[in-house]
Amino acid sequence: MDRRNFCLSTAATLAASRTNALAALAPPAPANGPLITLNEIEAIDRERILRAANEYLPQPPITITASSSPRGKGGKHDYFSEADYFWPDPKNPNGPYIDRDGYSDPQNFNDHRLALIRLSLIVPALTAAWLITQDKRYAQRAAVHLRAWFLDPDTRMNPSLDYAQAVQGVAPGRSYGIIDTLHLVEVTRAARHLEVAQAVTPAESAGVREWFTEYLLWMRSSTNGQAEEAAKNNHGTCWTAQAAAFAAYIGNENAMWLCRERFRDHLLPEQMAADGSFPLELKRSKPYNYSLFDLDLLAMVCVIASASGLSPGGATNNLWQFALPNGNLYKKAVDFMFPFIEDKSKWPYAHDVEYFDDLPNRQPSLLFAGLAYREPKYIALWRALPPDPKTPEIVRNFPIRQPVLWLRPA
Repeated sequence: MDRRNFCLSTAATLAASRTNALAALAPPAPANGPLITLNEIEAIDRERILRAANEYLPQPPITITASSSPRGKGGKHDYFSEADYFWPDPKNPNGPYIDRDGYSDPQNFNDHRLALIRLSLIVPALTAAWLITQDKRYAQRAAVHLRAWFLDPDTRMNPSLDYAQAVQGVAPGRSYGIIDTLHLVEVTRAARHLEVAQAVTPAESAGVREWFTEYLLWMRSSTNGQAEEAAKNNHGTCWTAQAAAFAAYIGNENAMWLCRERFRDHLLPEQMAADGSFPLELKRSKPYNYSLFDLDLLAMVCVIASASGLSPGGATNNLWQFALPNGNLYKKAVDFMFPFIEDKSKWPYAHDVEYFDDLPNRQPSLLFAGLAYREPKYIALWRALPPDPKTPEIVRNFPIRQPVLWLRPA
């Protein structure tokens, strides 16, 4: 697919994308009644949404232009981060950094990532508060942050990640850094609702969409973006989840088609074993964390990219129902992890080298899969888990915090 066709966006594809997404997200109503209603989900989350939104209401935007590092190779508007697990070499302090998988170096520059995560906490919470209260103060404040990040010439971020997850002495930026913008996925869902709230003007909405159009093109055409797209572990899933989310937001059905193909041809067959486990994640130093992370990412792809009908090749566009040659659906992965989410003491693999005790949380995969497969035990477990991780490392791998944004039509 060439660059022009990949980035083609029309009002018709936008409408189709939204229709497809709503069909996949609407809580189903089995013959014996719904497993959980949107009103119930809003009631469950109401207190935590308003508590967060009221905390965020007076806070000003902080974008990447507020901080910089002399080690970054880009300009003021270029996002810069350093790879988590790379440290100075004690045998060669001035030489290239070395890998210590699973252990984050606290001295690495992290300000831009923290600002991005802050955005991903504030905008969805404020938008969710508007949805459940209709108090426009929340929507209007969320819009202030969108303008600062994507529109204001003085504070906006450039739509590229050339300098993300750099390794000193090795690379000024790496493909792995694209995982950092996973936190923009829920921001785009919030942005749709802010349009409905009329908190942004049509011109501003078009400007934000243009930013994501340019970023999606960079993800598809840059060397780093192409390498991340081809990754066979959670990084490849993360690329697809982002591409699908941004395609849905800008109305790019060509890009959405690509994401469905990647799920069917690569993500599920290359990552999920016959027993439902993710072998590439189990090999990591944080196998429990990364297994949960990939489980959530794949659910995000199913939610965003699923549609009715068949692809030109005859495969189903409903990714929840896509079956591998052995008959396994994505559900097999949820069933594999379910007993270990329900009772972590049953986990038969190595414990994570860090933060094992801080997991699990209210994994969105349980809610989304519970709705898609009409499985009450998934939803019951989702309800029982803590909703908000506190450890920064866990927050970083927990990009969906406001299910109401996903289940309420926009």
